[in-house]
Amino acid sequence: MHKDIVYRKTSCNNVVILPDMADLILNLSYSLEDIKTAADKFWAICKNYKVLAFSGELGAGKTTFIHALCEQLGVQDNVSSPTFALVNEYHYTDARQGTEETIYHMDWYRLKSTEEAINAGMEDNLAQGDVHCFVEWPEKATELLPTPYLWISINTKNETGREMRVYIHE
Repeated sequence: MHKDIVYRKTSCNNVVILPDMADLILNLSYSLEDIKTAADKFWAICKNYKVLAFSGELGAGKTTFIHALCEQLGVQDNVSSPTFALVNEYHYTDARQGTEETIYHMDWYRLKSTEEAINAGMEDNLAQGDVHCFVEWPEKATELLPTPYLWISINTKNETGREMRVYIHE
């Protein structure tokens, strides 16, 4: 799997791109004011992928975007950063199919190694094919990300502006 992470300097900030991920499927600029519209556009393209890896510097807006996305999906649970719990579980009803769906929102910021992620049960969460996994700080254990997955890079353009690039890894 992935052992090396490449950081490329952009006009915004450092963008994390895994070496073998060449296919950009979405490039989206948004402000915090129109984040709900951005979440709708994002989900229209990305909804069929179960593992979504959100990368970006501290304060780039990973949790904020996930919160907006969950709100757009109709999640009734309290959506918050799982930094200390490592995993939060949310539920929503898929409007197209009328089925109950589950989201595991994981934050790997505090993890020190892939082994620690495995011991914390992250691998088990990712292996469940019938749930969506939203992973913040995937750089901490990229080896655990099952294919296919989306790598979402969020960068700060200014105080309220963000740029998102979504890459597919199959």
